[in-house]
Amino acid sequence: MPPTDAIETLKKIQTKHDKRDPNPWLAMYLDASIPVNDVAKANLMVDASSWSRQFLTPLIRPFCRLSMCFLKVVKTILPNALNSPWLLHHSIYWGLKWFVSPYANYLIMRHFNIGSELLQFVATNTKGVKMELNPLRPKKLRDLVDNVFLQHDLNIYNFIIEINRQLNEMDMELQPIDELDFSAISEDDFGIEEMPHGPLNFIDLLTAIEVYTPAYQLLLTDSDFWRASNSLQLDETIALYATTLINDHRFLGLVNNRHPMVPESMLGAAYRLMLHGLAAESLHAYLVKQKRKRAALAAAPSVEPIGAA
Repeated sequence: MPPTDAIETLKKIQTKHDKRDPNPWLAMYLDASIPVNDVAKANLMVDASSWSRQFLTPLIRPFCRLSMCFLKVVKTILPNALNSPWLLHHSIYWGLKWFVSPYANYLIMRHFNIGSELLQFVATNTKGVKMELNPLRPKKLRDLVDNVFLQHDLNIYNFIIEINRQLNEMDMELQPIDELDFSAISEDDFGIEEMPHGPLNFIDLLTAIEVYTPAYQLLLTDSDFWRASNSLQLDETIALYATTLINDHRFLGLVNNRHPMVPESMLGAAYRLMLHGLAAESLHAYLVKQKRKRAALAAAPSVEPIGAA
């Protein structure tokens, strides 16, 4: 299913708008107060409006969180007893392929591409810094088996450690280069392939994350899982880097995963992961707008003042 099908679905809902029974997801889609890519937003709204999200999520969430509590006890006693990133990523791949909705899968694939671009933007535009990154650019679901989920978390931590190491060695604060470079920020759809749309592909994004969170905890070491859970609060850190470079901190009001020095409970990791995805989408869309605005200004013909020679 092409991701644009979600837009067509919302347009059909709009034609049947009833003022006595307005569709909340249509309202969220039409609202432009939060910057989000139009196609991604449509997929998020259609996914959130599914029966799976309405009925399956609240039924499955208590069992998932009880499983996490049990696994935490086990992992406290045997923190490294079971550690198989290979099995984790292959089980995620097969689960996404056969059971998760195409809307949710599309958003997952976008997230890794967006995360790589955000880190590259900060690295490219920070004065005095030279970094070699490990970008994640999955185009099809099969690409996820290459430890993409685990590497995504490692990339964020390694990025923060390395950029601050370099700045500390130069006794510098984070500051932009003279002319910002937006080449790292894509305006296209990342070349993501069509997602599976079989009869069993109905599970929404939040439900899938709720199910996979205890699996993540089971198949990684206790240290890996805690690091992954705590990485969600680094949304604030990356947003601060980007907005400092642009010299505009208005976007920070949209960041909900905050205060990484005060870790949150792992039990809310699934919902916070949804917020993490939205924060990344919003920051990327914000940078796309900045890129287009600066390109338009650069392309505008210069007007000489009256009386100029």
